[in-house]
Amino acid sequence: QVQLQESGPGLVKPSQTLSLTCTVSGGSITTNYYYWTWIRQPPGKGLEWMGTISYDGSTYYSPSLKSHTSISRDTSKNQFSLQLSSVTPEDTAVYYCASGATMTYFNYWGQGTQVTVSS
Repeated sequence: QVQLQESGPGLVKPSQTLSLTCTVSGGSITTNYYYWTWIRQPPGKGLEWMGTISYDGSTYYSPSLKSHTSISRDTSKNQFSLQLSSVTPEDTAVYYCASGATMTYFNYWGQGTQVTVSS
């Protein structure tokens, strides 16, 4: 059973960089044809796909976030990470990491972590 756990600060100041890490257990982030994704849900809104890193390290980003989003991985720690730069209060959301055999269908989810952008 694959398990994912998000970690990172719950409060970020405007204009700073939001950094989150997803630690994976019960499976490898290099497993062939598996995708590892970041998703967020702002208060009162729906889920938003942010970007994905694939089993081979390729990255894919939402066009609306691409200019200030970066997803990377550390295969030695079986982790993948999200960096969102120049954040504004509109980036306040619950952030989830998820995985699946595609970039948009997820078999496994983390529990989510609340990130608030505020001075």
